[in-house]
Amino acid sequence: MSVELGPDGAMPRNPDQWVTLSGCKRILVVVHTEVYGRRLRDLLPLLESDLRVQVTFTVAPHAFSGGAERFLRGLGATVLPWEEAAGTVFDLALAAGSQGVERLRAPLIRLPHGAGHIKLSRTADDLPGTPRTVGGLGRKYLMWRDRVVPRAVALAHHEELAELGRRCPEALPRAEVVGDPCYDRIAASLPLRDRYRQALGLPEDRQLVLVSSTWGSGSAFGKLDALLPRLLAELPESRYRVAVLVHPNVWAGHGAWQVRAWLAGCRRRGVAVLPPWADWRIPLIAADWIIGDHGSVTLYGTMTKAPVLLASFPERDVNPASPAAALARAAPAMSPAHALPEQFAYAAAEYPAEEYARIAARISSEPGRFNRNMRRLMYRLLGLGQPAWLPETLPLPLPAPLVEQQPGADGMELPV
Repeated sequence: MSVELGPDGAMPRNPDQWVTLSGCKRILVVVHTEVYGRRLRDLLPLLESDLRVQVTFTVAPHAFSGGAERFLRGLGATVLPWEEAAGTVFDLALAAGSQGVERLRAPLIRLPHGAGHIKLSRTADDLPGTPRTVGGLGRKYLMWRDRVVPRAVALAHHEELAELGRRCPEALPRAEVVGDPCYDRIAASLPLRDRYRQALGLPEDRQLVLVSSTWGSGSAFGKLDALLPRLLAELPESRYRVAVLVHPNVWAGHGAWQVRAWLAGCRRRGVAVLPPWADWRIPLIAADWIIGDHGSVTLYGTMTKAPVLLASFPERDVNPASPAAALARAAPAMSPAHALPEQFAYAAAEYPAEEYARIAARISSEPGRFNRNMRRLMYRLLGLGQPAWLPETLPLPLPAPLVEQQPGADGMELPV
């Protein structure tokens, strides 16, 4: 049997005559970057086992879209070219970014791609003389030609409603507070900390120092060339293991070879450089110490009992009303003038447990209820009744050992 293909060699649109299961509600998952894809992946279990829906993916235009393509290959997903996806009618679209989504022909749910709406818009993206807005909540993220693009704006916390009302009041009637999927997965996984540490290959007497960097000029990445050698020189190898989490946008923006080259010397001396596809939540749970910046990973660290030290915090780039700004006021800042063991001892002795609990509570005002709230929202926009089972929040699966989670020259995982 032959199939008449389109001019670009692709299957014709809406080819229900060629599929086994027809008449499904069609959902488009719009992946701009690997980080956005990971956030959207948390929604996919909510659509499992329902033969009434069909999920398709596309990679939207973005400076860091290379990681998105690798991410979708790993999923084994059906991926439509962006132009075809933008011209096809779907029953629902899901996105964690804003670029190009005004072209979609579907009711859109717009989700945040991190915790707490931390970062302010880049000055290069704003019109001269206009104030910087909060990333993801301003008009330029949610409106196109005087209309609100998303059918629903999903938020993690009720306090973000006030921020949205200030930044884009036109979108406020479409806001839905659903919670935070990463918060819920971390909370469900914390009791398994010892098992994660065993799976990572960490002996009971060895402490994990997790160094986390977001992307951008104010991130901790620009200080790793000084910080990592200090960690190796001042912390006894017999007691400490150092692992580095670098934001996938750094890998996508500079290239995997370059990031590996920048970190090669420390990696050869025993630093575990986690690849961009590694699940950052597991080493975060396993960590005894967290050294971070203004990225979401550092903020999620307040859910653990690990002391947090800030290697970098560009106040000018951070939403002053965010929980990350509150963390910067509570967490000790690293000092180049004092020995690291001394700073670690200070961070442990002055650990502000109650303040960190208050900060962590600002990540989600719907703890444990993201799956329930999000599935209700999706099926409401689909016009379908929900499946007759309660969506669970499962703990994270056990990871591979740290020595196997190293990015090799060909992009594959290789031992140190």
